[in-house]
Amino acid sequence: MAQPVTHFEVLGKDGKKLQDFYSSAFDWKIDANNPMNYGVVEADGSGIGGGIGPGQNGQQHLTFYVEAADLKAMLDKIENLGGKTTMPPLAIHGAPELAMFSDPEGNIVGLVKEGTM
Repeated sequence: MAQPVTHFEVLGKDGKKLQDFYSSAFDWKIDANNPMNYGVVEADGSGIGGGIGPGQNGQQHLTFYVEAADLKAMLDKIENLGGKTTMPPLAIHGAPELAMFSDPEGNIVGLVKEGTM
């Protein structure tokens, strides 16, 4: 069995702004009530948990894909929240349908069409 993805992390210059962005984009519940203001994202039973917060010395990084029923509609929502499409929906025969965007700090995030993974 392959090693499963069990956590994700998004760090950037403005942790609160990133927490607000991802909470609004994906309806995630994020709890940053701790001394480091590290936002813990709860798994809802069908996904993985993770964390969003400030990086040390403004360091930023992230890695994850988010499932969406309608990739174009999700990209439109992302753009309205300050993100930018970096790859429009792309369907390749025999592979998951994917799209990519950058968040307000320039981190690249992937979207995968529901049911194609």
